[in-house]
Amino acid sequence: MALMITDECINCDVCEPECPNQAIYAGAQIYEIDPGKCTECVGHFDEPQCVQVCPVACIPVNPAHVESRATLWQKYQRLQLAQ
Repeated sequence: MALMITDECINCDVCEPECPNQAIYAGAQIYEIDPGKCTECVGHFDEPQCVQVCPVACIPVNPAHVESRATLWQKYQRLQLAQ
């Protein structure tokens, strides 16, 4: 499951540098998460780092991109090969 940032985002800039896949970027209004790069930190950490540091808890699972842990692991492996 990729994560998403809701419109409750206060643009505090703490999530972007925490993402090991560089999936978080500054959007037109708020930060956004590229679901093609988001692995919920599978392969890097036990918990999504952006969720851990977000002061307003505005980073839920994106219901449009539901993925199993196995699928997230495969995505992580693909991303590592692309580097």
